[in-house]
Amino acid sequence: MAFNNVNLDQNETLSSEFKVINDSVHGHIKLDKYSFEFIDTVQFQRLRDLKQMGSSYFVFPGASHNRFEHSIGVSYLAGTLVERFQKDQPELCITEDEVKCVKLAGLCHDLGHGPFSHVFDNEVMPKARPSLQWSHEEASEMMLEYLIDDNNIDIERNEINLIKDLIAGTPRSKSQYDERCFLFDIVANKRNSVDVDKFDYIERDAQNLGLRSSYDAKRLLMYSRIVNNEICYHHKEVMFYTRYSLFKRIYTHRVAEAIEMMITDTMIEADSTLGITSAVDTPADYLNLTDDILRVIERSKTIELKKARTLMRRLRTRDLYKFVDELLLPTQLAGHINKNTITETEIVSYQSTNDHLTKDDVIVKWVKINYAMKDRNPVDSIRFYSKFNAQESFTIPKQQVSYMIPQQFEEIIVRVFTRNPHKVTAIQKAFRRLLKSILPSESNAQPSAALTIPYDYDQKSSD
Repeated sequence: MAFNNVNLDQNETLSSEFKVINDSVHGHIKLDKYSFEFIDTVQFQRLRDLKQMGSSYFVFPGASHNRFEHSIGVSYLAGTLVERFQKDQPELCITEDEVKCVKLAGLCHDLGHGPFSHVFDNEVMPKARPSLQWSHEEASEMMLEYLIDDNNIDIERNEINLIKDLIAGTPRSKSQYDERCFLFDIVANKRNSVDVDKFDYIERDAQNLGLRSSYDAKRLLMYSRIVNNEICYHHKEVMFYTRYSLFKRIYTHRVAEAIEMMITDTMIEADSTLGITSAVDTPADYLNLTDDILRVIERSKTIELKKARTLMRRLRTRDLYKFVDELLLPTQLAGHINKNTITETEIVSYQSTNDHLTKDDVIVKWVKINYAMKDRNPVDSIRFYSKFNAQESFTIPKQQVSYMIPQQFEEIIVRVFTRNPHKVTAIQKAFRRLLKSILPSESNAQPSAALTIPYDYDQKSSD
């Protein structure tokens, strides 16, 4: 049995209770028999058909890895961490049932992702069904229940509920887990976002993209312990730059974002015919909703999907939506410039005579890049311990880490794209006229001169 980037050798079985997988990131890892009761189901195997990095694969050929191997990696890291706590800190009284549930939470945390993951979550669903309060975390719970019922897995209801809460990062019965809050920080850490999910995807994404990184998840796991019911790290292990760098350079790449918008438009155009977004209502339908939906559209013959097929042909032939311009928004202007002041309609209203711009020509995207805690310094929310006293935890002020740590921990970028590559110049000029009218005269905020399009620019020569 061969996994994509994960090779399972049946001859390497340690016992009837374990199997060994050769993972491209973590090496040879051992998984329990009960994990394979979940892995060997159609609900989990669906993750093979969901790219971990979504539309980035259309830009970065190395980004071909899937949520299948990522989920196995998260389960392995979650198990490694909780088992070390169990062994090294027996006073925590971590039970075997808790270990099992932590591992399964890591394994199943992404069961609910839709096609192209965050494109579906953050773009398609809000546009197609704005009145529906939906998240992939809720879908993960739905698919977990479906997986268990459909495959007659023998598991107690209290364990299912614990797995769901571990995926959510918050216990629903807080009183029951008042002294066990650390368990909920392992897979989805709501306190400071330092969790094994990020440990795996940062290392896995960087490796598949061929990026050099000093990020070492195994070291972070080794130098952690529970102090006062919270996961704490050795005072030398202060991190986060790698995640920011990936977001800045890869996850918010302009071309990848343009492709995201094309995929969004394609799915919304096909939604009424194929019932794409209605699949979230029924687990049996959601099971078949994967990245393959684009191929379904391409293979279709109906007149209703002609526009969606045209968009897919544009994507395949690299006739992409185009990046037009962007403004890095200073913090002090965040209250003055917002999604109501810079809109597609406002930009079009500043067009020149004979530009013939319409609202549909323009797309405005607000991009936030941070260190995983919005506008806060994530290190302020992490507790550390020292080699001299592992029983007490403390925070580390940023001035004790480095004077090179930034004063601001989130940047907001207003980006403008167009569906019509021939209108890039006209839209950029309209956008800049709008900015000139709304930006305070004393502000230095303005688009980069490097992005200014010459009058004689050949639109067809760019990508």
